[in-house]
Amino acid sequence: MPSSAENSPPLVSFVVPLYNTGAALERLLDAFRSLPVEGGWELVLVNDASPDDTGARLGQLLPSLPYPVVFVDMARNFGEHAAVLEGFRHTRGRFVINLDDDLQNPVSEALRLLDHIQRTGADVVYAYYDEKKHHWMRNIGSRLTSLVATWLLDKPRDLYLCSFRAHSRALIERITRYTGPYPYIDGLILGATGRIERLLVAHEARADGASGYTLRKLVRLWMNMFFNFSIMPLRIASLIGGLLCCFGLLMLVEVLAEHVLVGVRASGWASLMGAIAIFSGAQLLILGLIGEYVGRAYMTVSGKPQSLVRAVTIHQPEQP
Repeated sequence: MPSSAENSPPLVSFVVPLYNTGAALERLLDAFRSLPVEGGWELVLVNDASPDDTGARLGQLLPSLPYPVVFVDMARNFGEHAAVLEGFRHTRGRFVINLDDDLQNPVSEALRLLDHIQRTGADVVYAYYDEKKHHWMRNIGSRLTSLVATWLLDKPRDLYLCSFRAHSRALIERITRYTGPYPYIDGLILGATGRIERLLVAHEARADGASGYTLRKLVRLWMNMFFNFSIMPLRIASLIGGLLCCFGLLMLVEVLAEHVLVGVRASGWASLMGAIAIFSGAQLLILGLIGEYVGRAYMTVSGKPQSLVRAVTIHQPEQP
């Protein structure tokens, strides 16, 4: 049974965000029983205002657990990345490992990540898989997110961005300084270190429950990547504006040449309306991009919280 003295930080902290975990909570907690980690460990559970009874279940199970647990109860749902960052702030371990609550990444594989980061001296070790046993839509979304991150954030092409990863304490201290309201952990990591390793791990099928992954959450993630960790959309807007200016200039040259060569003749209404629609749409698109940046900057300056914690419960097992 693990032990951790109150003033002595453990070797590793495991951070697990909880959302609609429900009946799978017992399975999750049982997976950490009798975990062999020399140097001690702790489990940090973050309830992201789950609408089911996850928080109440954990409150009932907590006193009987034979290992140290920090239970962070969020005031409302702020999203996975905000919840994980808040969990990171409550860790004490020399290394921090992030897992999902569905246990598709077995705890035994987390120990392999721990061993790898200790041996290599990396700041972060990302897991990757031979075969992901997620729903096909989630797999497609993950691939698209990886491609977008490669383009926007200069992510190494062979690096698969995954929430199952091990971090050094130094990296945790760097990324948790970010207090903006639109967090994206992988963007923070890629901007904070180049000492990145990857490790092939096993991936299991989901035992029960349904994934909380949705198209809406994917779009929000992409928007955080676009507008909070890159100015690429503004460059795209400038490129669109330049291309449309060139297109308009070519149209003007064509009209002048037609006037000189064949004389004045009435322009087609359809072509005129099409040109107006293109230019007007491009202007609204560019204004929308700029407005998104301005709006996010305003929300950040005005102090919109990244997360709010309702309560923190620290459970220390009784020593035999």
